[in-house]
Amino acid sequence: MSTVVITRTYDEAMSLLIEARNYLRFRQSDALRMPPVERLKLTREAFRVTSRLTQVMAWLLLRRAVLEGEIADEESRLPERRLAGQDVCLASADDLGEWMPPAMGGLLDRSRALYERVDRLDRMLN
Repeated sequence: MSTVVITRTYDEAMSLLIEARNYLRFRQSDALRMPPVERLKLTREAFRVTSRLTQVMAWLLLRRAVLEGEIADEESRLPERRLAGQDVCLASADDLGEWMPPAMGGLLDRSRALYERVDRLDRMLN
């Protein structure tokens, strides 16, 4: 896998991670205007975004370590080093509605697309 692919994907993931952090830190007013059930759903989806981005960043850092010769490619392909969290990260909530703040909806869509792309890269390598 090329350094360019890893670097661009890493930059995209980092940018999305910062955007998610800022949203979660400064948009608490969105949740305060919601009924408790929707607030709980929003929290669940925030954890899903966080899980996706955490898994992607860990995988990308591993690939960078391989490219820089810090870890052997064979070691990076061990099952415990593959992209994890598919059960949470690829799940789609069927109970999302009009109450979802647009900014959070965008984070959900983009983090899922990024996770799916990295999942395909991980499967290509193994």
